[in-house]
Amino acid sequence: LASTLFWVCKTPKPVNQLAHEIRLLPDELESYGRFKAKVELSVLDRLAHRKDGKYIVIAGITPTPLGEGKSTTTIGLAQALGAHGRPAFACVCQPSQGPTFGIKGGAAGGGYSQVILVDEVGVFLCVSYSTNTLTFVTAAALDVRLLHEATQSDKALYSRLVPSKKGKREFVPLMFKHLKKPGIDKTNPNDLTPEEINRFARLDIDAETITWNRVLDTNDRFLRKVRPTRRRRYLCPPSRWHPPLLAI
Repeated sequence: LASTLFWVCKTPKPVNQLAHEIRLLPDELESYGRFKAKVELSVLDRLAHRKDGKYIVIAGITPTPLGEGKSTTTIGLAQALGAHGRPAFACVCQPSQGPTFGIKGGAAGGGYSQVILVDEVGVFLCVSYSTNTLTFVTAAALDVRLLHEATQSDKALYSRLVPSKKGKREFVPLMFKHLKKPGIDKTNPNDLTPEEINRFARLDIDAETITWNRVLDTNDRFLRKVRPTRRRRYLCPPSRWHPPLLAI
């Protein structure tokens, strides 16, 4: 909570101002809003005559009970060098979606040594990464739907979709559109027959028709019952190599 309050209360420096301070040219910057940008590789050619700086790699660390690990150490070191008048940049990876949406949290540091706007860093830093995130979340929703339909009865699925609140079931407005697809012309959830409940509660997705290569980054629960085929393949992103091994 303290870490969240810290970055919420901070206002980041506009990226154009930062670029001017570190002597980047306007055409070397590709902005994504006021506080984010990509740097063109052409800057390496322009500064090729300059002497290289020092490069420090935080290769690995066993986190403390409070969670300080590689990212916190990296950002803290850059802050310490900056406090001593040394120009320093901290380079951290964009976190994987699984830890970001799970209990572990994103790899953005913590306390006074963290990346601010951490919600944007972990989910939609730039446009291309937003597309990746959309794919991951869509695949996760699809996988968890397959898992639920493979392990639960029609009655259990229906109870989750239309829960009883204070002894009464009600369809939300969006569900009426879904009722029309299987040809169900009823508005009272209690009037559906067992066959209509089956058609309403189940999508009956054929896993063999899914053609994209699923990247394990957001939801790994379906690995409990997964059976990879030629079409249903899994790729492995950085830091998430262990779920496929567990499935094997």
